[in-house]
Amino acid sequence: MGLQQVSRSIDLILIPISSPLKIGIYENLELIEEIESADMVSEFLPTFFSFIFKKYKVNRIAYSNGPGSYMAIKLTYIFLKTLQISKNIEILAVDGFYFNDNSPIKAIQNRYFIKENGKITIKKADIAGEFRLPKKFVENDYSTDIEPVYILDAV
Repeated sequence: MGLQQVSRSIDLILIPISSPLKIGIYENLELIEEIESADMVSEFLPTFFSFIFKKYKVNRIAYSNGPGSYMAIKLTYIFLKTLQISKNIEILAVDGFYFNDNSPIKAIQNRYFIKENGKITIKKADIAGEFRLPKKFVENDYSTDIEPVYILDAV
């Protein structure tokens, strides 16, 4: 008995910065499946990737590197960085505003992350935007700088 041969190649997009976590599976740069989970990132990612590596060859993974839940961003970054090193998978990143039409992103209480003129700050706002996975994977929209984006409020 040999190992099952994985033939289909995919790309993934992860939006871990709020609940539910969203993952898009892309084949030939087209979105073929959307996955949502209310589970914690630390519990969901190992299970998801264990399954996905049995079914597909993963070429690259793009993720929202912030702003949003610091713990989710940090865990996702460490997890993806480990995959980059151990499996030689290309990792890309973009800020969360890419996935919600540049709408406010929930920070804490009635405060939201706002992006104006390319700068991210924290302000009072009415409501956060909804995150959506893009229908197409456009590599040029992402950066190879995958470090998390942490925006801390002034103390």
